Amino acid sequence: QRVSGSGFVFTEKEETVLLPILPSCLPQLDLLSLTTTVASGGPCEIVWSWVIKPRRTSGNKLEKILQEVLESHGERRTEELRGDLPRSFQRHGDLLLMGDNCFSLPLWRKMDQHVWSVVAKGLGAKRLAKMSRISRDGFRSPVVTVLLGEHSWVKHVDKRIRYEFDVTRCMFSAGNITEKLRVAGFDCRGETVVDLYAGIGYFTLPYLVHAGASRVHACEWNPDAVKALQKNLQAKGVSDRCTAHQGDNRQLQLCAVADRVNLGLIPSSEDGWPVACRLLNRTTGGILHIHQNVTSASPIAAHRPSGKRADREAWQDITGARWRTNNRHVEHVKSYAPHVHHVVLDLECRPS
Repeated sequence: QRVSGSGFVFTEKEETVLLPILPSCLPQLDLLSLTTTVASGGPCEIVWSWVIKPRRTSGNKLEKILQEVLESHGERRTEELRGDLPRSFQRHGDLLLMGDNCFSLPLWRKMDQHVWSVVAKGLGAKRLAKMSRISRDGFRSPVVTVLLGEHSWVKHVDKRIRYEFDVTRCMFSAGNITEKLRVAGFDCRGETVVDLYAGIGYFTLPYLVHAGASRVHACEWNPDAVKALQKNLQAKGVSDRCTAHQGDNRQLQLCAVADRVNLGLIPSSEDGWPVACRLLNRTTGGILHIHQNVTSASPIAAHRPSGKRADREAWQDITGARWRTNNRHVEHVKSYAPHVHHVVLDLECRPS
């Protein structure tokens, strides 16, 4: 495959080579096949970078335009101001979502609304928003301020699936793209799947659209995410095969229905383990896809759980029945923080 000529990075200390792939090459790649070929925990890792860095020409253009705006307000451009410009952002359709590390100087608050129109034009967007942090409201809602635009709903197309959501109310987990591709490759025909942390449908929709699940129960307690989930199900024409359960999944009134349970919550999905065990089909059992953050001394060292009770036996019987478990696969999704990795354990559970 072609790679960017200037994109090779070699770090002598860590002995790491990064091979960025040009965006124009992505349609030519079979990423699903590639992810199954690369061994989990091996020396090679596939990383999908969602953060988009403006090209140098766009950055220079934005600087030039903003310089004119500053001069019209009697301000002079300084190195401090230059360092306060956006270096990366997320693009959702015509909306750009910037991080908290730009336009933070008091100067910008004194400007009129025109400055945001200038920034949007310089970056090739129509709407502009800025995220400051993640809320501690229990829903992990983003704290986002819309700087330019009449509304905050966005459309994002990923693997032929359109997701609509309110960028001020819901998160979009683009960093989990390799796991989403893996889910899309499952054969779930004839299966009932329970997605315990469905959000706007990031994994729910691939189970329905690509993996062919007969029925999906999507559990989500954020009402704004449930609203977006229902819109996305209808848009793809699969709402007849999905039941959305709004509320705490620990109160879910379902039992022994699942062939597969997806526990897509980090840093730990441990609160959902008893729920998942109760949901498994008592006759045939099934597979639990358990998301978890783990720590390690190095990227390829043996992982240890980082959950609330890491020293306990991972699985205990909660119904009195005996189960045979088999660790089918451990998938490395992404690096979450230094020496902290987001992984997924595929745990096969069959009645003894």
